[in-house]
Amino acid sequence: MGAAQRKMISKDSIDHALLAIAPRGEMEERRARRGSGMQMGIVDPFSEASWDDVVLAHGEGTFFHSAAWARVLSKTYGHRPVYLRCMYGGKLAALIPMMEVRSAITGRRGVGLPFTDFCGPLMYGQGDADSVIEALSQAGAERKWKYFEVRDGKVLGGCATPAVSYYAHIVDLRDGAEACFSRCASAVRRAVRKAETSALAVEVSRSSEAMETFYELHGRTRKRHGAPPQPISFFRNIQEEVIRKELGFVVVASEGRRAVAAAVYFHFGNRAIYKFGASDERRQELRGNNLVMWTAIKHLAKDGFETLHMGRTSLRNEGLRRFKLSWGAAEEKVNYFQYSMAGGNWSRGADKTSGFHTAMFKRLPVAANRLAGAILYPHLD
Repeated sequence: MGAAQRKMISKDSIDHALLAIAPRGEMEERRARRGSGMQMGIVDPFSEASWDDVVLAHGEGTFFHSAAWARVLSKTYGHRPVYLRCMYGGKLAALIPMMEVRSAITGRRGVGLPFTDFCGPLMYGQGDADSVIEALSQAGAERKWKYFEVRDGKVLGGCATPAVSYYAHIVDLRDGAEACFSRCASAVRRAVRKAETSALAVEVSRSSEAMETFYELHGRTRKRHGAPPQPISFFRNIQEEVIRKELGFVVVASEGRRAVAAAVYFHFGNRAIYKFGASDERRQELRGNNLVMWTAIKHLAKDGFETLHMGRTSLRNEGLRRFKLSWGAAEEKVNYFQYSMAGGNWSRGADKTSGFHTAMFKRLPVAANRLAGAILYPHLD
């Protein structure tokens, strides 16, 4: 889709798309909230042809709101999309992307969205925090969720305490690649120049071979960080639903026939996201990670993208935070909010990116970590 996807959308086509997003299936009756006139129903992003147009037309719509990402999650783990639509007086108030995660081990809950850095509600007109909370509470009660979780709930900031917070970093691409490079820290500029004069070859690719190459490095990297990799089916579904449909690409840096660094990027509208990075720690001195990131920035800036979001970062991971800031990125916070249906209250959570489990996964062979990931991730989010 690329540049064609970023075409101007007329007001008439936006209005038509908004009207087309209608509740279907089990909640067709559009139950109304007493006294408020709010109506809530479930929207299926898979069957709504206008879904992506609606997301693109919204100022805060991102790739993670897209139907492609919903398909990846659903195809890989069987999670059911429960995307909520709130209406007031026949006008759209909010669209709330959620997935229902069902597990005999970890229970049933609503998450917006699993394995996703951020995906907040899209607000319109009369939409506010009360409408979001009411819609999610109603859906949670009817579907017997243990809790619901909103990831990047800016609209909830004034009425709820975050369960956990992360850093987010965004690189502004609008002035072009060279302006981006000038804003980078001197250490980054030196690393990029060193990589460019080394024996490394770098390629921007949408091939399945590039994705498989990334996955080999991904397994090594996750072991180093003490976490199992997502199953190979996850990345093959990304290849099928995202990369092949020109909503992303893979960058691979290689020394001869051996890949030393690779990363996966998504894009939607005029915004891009750095989602996954991996490298061979035995060849770190070649600065392959720097070359991969710089190649992606040049590619995105040339194609007219305006921003590159570098994903979430744990507040405890100062090293990764410094790496992202060194690319001249602006920093902000992403807050996750979790509401316990049993307790009727906003819960405090924990950053689970590290813990006792990391030591165990660091010791396991890559093959064992892959098996663990295939077993565990369908129960996690």
